Amino acid sequence: MNESIREVVALFDDAETLEKAVVALEGRGFDRAAFSLLGDEASVERELGHRYQNIAEMEDNPAAPRETFFTRVSRLEAEYGLPIGLASIGALTLAGIGGVLPMLVAAGGGAALGGMLGRKMHEHHAQRLKEQLARGGLLLWVNVRDAAQEKLALEVLKAHSAHDVHVHEIAA
Repeated sequence: MNESIREVVALFDDAETLEKAVVALEGRGFDRAAFSLLGDEASVERELGHRYQNIAEMEDNPAAPRETFFTRVSRLEAEYGLPIGLASIGALTLAGIGGVLPMLVAAGGGAALGGMLGRKMHEHHAQRLKEQLARGGLLLWVNVRDAAQEKLALEVLKAHSAHDVHVHEIAA
């Protein structure tokens, strides 16, 4: 059986409008995992064997590398929540060893590692957006499960100033 995935494709002229559209879709029941952006330039070149000149070339290319889109809130959760989580894990792991000093060292190391990972994620996101904007816009794919979601995604994206909004089907 040859299964396929239907997606709504849209281009945005700025990150703020893209963010607002995704937040609106999430508010209408779309899962975070439904959204993806084009991977960074290095990923595109590695996967496709060439650079792209214009973002529109990538819209309907099923081989184009993708990355999950994280809203600003999700990125902030990672940047600030990850250090706290890793600090807690480090402290709890060493709690059995005894003493406050090992717990503080582990917590500090976990927090530093988490902060570094969160900042790297933020920097990667900013660089990817900059690359795409230089080539004509921000490309968003929205995975839709049924006709109702497809219709809703088309409406919301158009209402949020997306252009070249259309539906395509790719192999699963």
